Amino acid sequence: MPVPPLNRREFVKKSAVTGAAVAVAGTVAATPAQAAHRKPPKPPRTWSFSILGTTDLHSHVFDWDYYTDAAYQDSKGNSVGVARVATLVKQQRAAKGEDRVLLVDAGDIIQGTSLAYYYARVDPIVGTGGRRGPKHPMAVAMNAMRYDAAALGNHEFNYGIETLRRFEEQCHFPLLGANALDAKTLRPAFQPYTVKRIRVPGAPDIKVGVLGLTNPGIALWDKDNVSGKMAFTGLVEQAKKYVPRMRALGCDVVFLTDHSGLDGSSSYGDELPYVENASNLVAQQVPGIDAILVGHTHTEVSSYKVTNTETGKDVVLSEPYCYGMRLTVFDFELELVRGQWKVTSTKAQTLNSNTVEEDAEITGLLTADHDLVVRYVNTPVGTCTADLSAAEACWKDVPVMDFIHQVQTAAVATGLSTADAALPLISVAAPFSRTADIPRGDVTIRDVAGLYIYDNTLYGKKLTGAQLKDYLEYAAKYYHQVPAGTKVDTATLTNANSFWDYMYDTAAGVSYDIDIAQPEGSRIKNLTHAGTPVADDQVFVVAVNNYRANGGSGYPHIAAADIAYSSTNEIRQLMIDYVTAKGSLDPADFAAANWRLTQNGTPVF
Repeated sequence: MPVPPLNRREFVKKSAVTGAAVAVAGTVAATPAQAAHRKPPKPPRTWSFSILGTTDLHSHVFDWDYYTDAAYQDSKGNSVGVARVATLVKQQRAAKGEDRVLLVDAGDIIQGTSLAYYYARVDPIVGTGGRRGPKHPMAVAMNAMRYDAAALGNHEFNYGIETLRRFEEQCHFPLLGANALDAKTLRPAFQPYTVKRIRVPGAPDIKVGVLGLTNPGIALWDKDNVSGKMAFTGLVEQAKKYVPRMRALGCDVVFLTDHSGLDGSSSYGDELPYVENASNLVAQQVPGIDAILVGHTHTEVSSYKVTNTETGKDVVLSEPYCYGMRLTVFDFELELVRGQWKVTSTKAQTLNSNTVEEDAEITGLLTADHDLVVRYVNTPVGTCTADLSAAEACWKDVPVMDFIHQVQTAAVATGLSTADAALPLISVAAPFSRTADIPRGDVTIRDVAGLYIYDNTLYGKKLTGAQLKDYLEYAAKYYHQVPAGTKVDTATLTNANSFWDYMYDTAAGVSYDIDIAQPEGSRIKNLTHAGTPVADDQVFVVAVNNYRANGGSGYPHIAAADIAYSSTNEIRQLMIDYVTAKGSLDPADFAAANWRLTQNGTPVF
């Protein structure tokens, strides 16, 4: 249940001022002589302020789904967009006082919706042909909301460093990344931290240090954009370096905003020496941190405490879900002790943006940009002869996934060298969206974009037959084990091992069974190519997206495999181009049921 905004009077009451004189109506005014001898009021002994936090906004400005061309809907009744968050922020500032509220973000701002793509590729903020580009709508919105700082997210690098730098220029607040380093100098490539001052009348300012950390996985996931230019170190390592510096500068409060989950896991296994989701480790191992705004994992964690092993003090962590669905509120209480502010209490909660309407200021600023993108995504690109739904793509070989495979294999085939052109070509791809649907009849950009929601580019990498089987076995851990004779419930079948849909690859160009009655590592059966069992030493060219090719999700062999093909063209755009070129999308041209689920050899469906 959402907690109502704190009444300003109640909030300010916590900041008790001792010795304050109370004016009483009708009291005779003091003479000048009396006033001269009156003692000045004592300074406040306690004070309160708040830090508000968002994360993983992914360019959701309004409560709108560009892929469905309708208001955002999910099964939990969530709303999205910074326009609603802006209303919550204004409520907090009104209740607590403008000078008692800071606003920060934990990253993944400029990628994730058709609006983000439009201002990165269609009418890019970096400009084209000597023309200066437009302002990014997220910069406009966040400037209007008066953000104080934001950490870099991994998706900030998806469109290249030039786009990120232009976005940085457009922001009226710093983008923080203490562990995002220049590859040559190993010095911070972005501002590591910022110090904000909370004014306290009659007392020293409260110095609030905000340290920003990003995700070390960027070195893998966006290798094409950052290799040789930037290096990314661990969160714990950099926090240990900067937190003492911030305390030495006189920071009374040290607040960390980081783009990293809090369970200590890494989707990339041991491909990197640094942990992907390290917020809990930072809280546990680095003394001197008061609270952490967590991002990256698209999870709601209202309040979570971790005890620092060195000091024994609790660190409060909170993650406000994603897309602007929630706003975290950190409330701090401090006491002035011998001229030094000390934190006495830190609490966190999340507020639900579906409890408020969109802020008129933000909608007024960005309606024109939004309408422009709506027109763009509704541009027709062709027709389709049948409805192509992804609803069952996570457990069945469906034609809409074969469409992706067809586009990927065709693109790689045209770019192979003469030596590699004779090798058998297969494709791997993930079912990114269970709600995606390309309708029968007219097909628009948004219909295709809704199927392939990420900005991935395309690789061709060489794997042996043995490596390919390992790859498919790794993918098959996506399914829970269901013994033979037990009815399969699709509602509980998938996402075993916290292996999410975007991590699960299906393959085309080979045929195989996934026996879900078997334990992990022993599920791939009857793996064949062109009707012949795949030999361990047989060599394939595998069409795969750049995220996976660079080690994303921890698949074996693929990151180290030889490159046969690479392209900067986005797979989604290749799909749009395919439909545009053919004019009509016909599953008869690409549909092929080449994999299935079984239980002890018996087909499940």
